[in-house]
Amino acid sequence: MSNPLTRTKSVEQSMADTEEPGSQLKKNLTWVDLTVFGVSVVIGAGIFTVTASQAGNNAGPAISISFVMAAIACGLAALCYAEFASAVPVAGSAYTFGYATFGEFLAWILGWDLILEFAVGAAVVSKSWSSYLGSVFDFAGGTADLFGLKVDWGALVIVAFITTLLVLGTKLSAAVSALITAIKVAVVLLVIAVGFFYVKAENFDPYVPESVPSDSGGKSVDSTLFSLITGGGDSSYGWYGVLAAASIVFFAFIGFDVVATTAEETKNPAKDVPRGILGSLAIVTVLYILVTIVVTGMVKYTDLSTAAGDGEPKNLADAFALNGVTWAEKVISIGALAGLTTVVMVLMLGQSRVLFAMARDGLLPRPLAKTSKFGTPARIQIVVGVVVGIVAAFFPIEKLEEMVNVGTLFAFVVVAAGVIVLRKTRPDLPRGFRVPWMPVLPIAAILACLWLMLNLSALTWIRFAIWMVIGVVVYFAYSQRHSLVGKRERGELSDDVGDATRAAHLEKSGES
Repeated sequence: MSNPLTRTKSVEQSMADTEEPGSQLKKNLTWVDLTVFGVSVVIGAGIFTVTASQAGNNAGPAISISFVMAAIACGLAALCYAEFASAVPVAGSAYTFGYATFGEFLAWILGWDLILEFAVGAAVVSKSWSSYLGSVFDFAGGTADLFGLKVDWGALVIVAFITTLLVLGTKLSAAVSALITAIKVAVVLLVIAVGFFYVKAENFDPYVPESVPSDSGGKSVDSTLFSLITGGGDSSYGWYGVLAAASIVFFAFIGFDVVATTAEETKNPAKDVPRGILGSLAIVTVLYILVTIVVTGMVKYTDLSTAAGDGEPKNLADAFALNGVTWAEKVISIGALAGLTTVVMVLMLGQSRVLFAMARDGLLPRPLAKTSKFGTPARIQIVVGVVVGIVAAFFPIEKLEEMVNVGTLFAFVVVAAGVIVLRKTRPDLPRGFRVPWMPVLPIAAILACLWLMLNLSALTWIRFAIWMVIGVVVYFAYSQRHSLVGKRERGELSDDVGDATRAAHLEKSGES
């Protein structure tokens, strides 16, 4: 019997489990749907808020370099996700990939880790949605007092709406997402086109501002791990600032990996999933770089710092306001509201698919791994909606963006390493897409993601470690004993994967 911690789930078993009666997801997505999902989740709050605030507080005009760094790391990881998803077209994304390569324990850790990216990310974004709702309709945000407790009813509204859509069907969600994505991309293009008329060359000088020590002048848990290791301490601007900004603006890119979680619902996953992942990332990278050039060219970076004006973080609308383009604030708020709507949608979709895969494997209660008459994991989707809604409505979580980043980067590292392992252990698997220059590019992806992780704050690492410890406790208390792979090894369940299943999978993959 294998080690419970390192036992793997074969690709054939994963494929066979997708045919389990009552747990089948409907296959009705195309590469266009996946590209829309990718663009819709990536273009959100980041392009409207993170760009200006990080330019003002950390990187100056060199924020464009920060975005390029983040995009390179995401691009390298995207190649690895594309190969994995084309070879193992099963719901679960990094969790499923980890189970096939490194074993059950690390797969569980990845699944637990993805809660940081998807569930916490959805809660953070839904609170931002509520704030922008107030900006669009001219009232003080979507909050109210209930028995002395502040409730963010705006966040509850958007989470309830999105949960209903996702329960009714993935194809319906894709159609709604496509419509809203068209609106926000149009707003972004308008912002870029108008903003270029206000760009001034002098605002790009200096391109990389000199480093400025913080008021504390020392080291703290708010310093990046890299600056603490190298003696940089607390500071803004300079290259430490550019690196720190890269790790934070990475938040603006997360979500393209959600495309991989829908592989099981895609008509032709071997070809469509890689197209969806790489196509969506290429589109948003171009848009992001153009926005960074516009925002830092319109105003001096110091006017975008938190210390300027009222002390509040600055966003894209502030750059237009400082140039007297007041109408842009309303347009940008509408674009942000539309953008955040689809971000919440796709993050909640991704979370439900990961938890669905974990429940189907027995690492979470099996009754959750049931699909409804709409072909969606309705039970888990409702659970996700309730949890995200409660967290967003009642908890102050605006400072958890970095937690989302470190969780996502950790998943990227494991997936990149897994591609190398699967090439060696299962060279026979048909792959609709192959990472070029193996193993150079996956190794580069690992190094790039580790580099960004080092430039997150020490406090973020402490919180991440605590979250992982909780996950380990849950695994040993429940998941290890209920694992279906473990039950098959112990003879409690028959292993329903044999040569016929393997041959059928290889033949089907080859035809696609």
